[in-house]
Amino acid sequence: MSATDEERDKSGRPENGRTIGLATAMRRASTQLAELLRCEPGSVSAVKATEDGWSAEVEVVELEKIPDTMSVMASYRVSLDPEGELVAYERTRRYARGQTDRR
Repeated sequence: MSATDEERDKSGRPENGRTIGLATAMRRASTQLAELLRCEPGSVSAVKATEDGWSAEVEVVELEKIPDTMSVMASYRVSLDPEGELVAYERTRRYARGQTDRR
């Protein structure tokens, strides 16, 4: 869904500052992080719009093991600019693929 002319600022960007949609942000977060880390892309567990673009939580395979349930996974917080370019990332968690959260 694109912004109407009334919703655009002088630079031509939508007033909310984002030029890509949620699905595109999700794909770009996963792809760019996997390329940077040279890891197998996993899944995107969260995506949200921010004032500066997008924030996503991306899961990647950091170390392949046999059996697969013992592979080492990691969660990364990724920041994208309004055009969907990766501008920052940080690892927030490491775990075995077969591990589940305890709550």
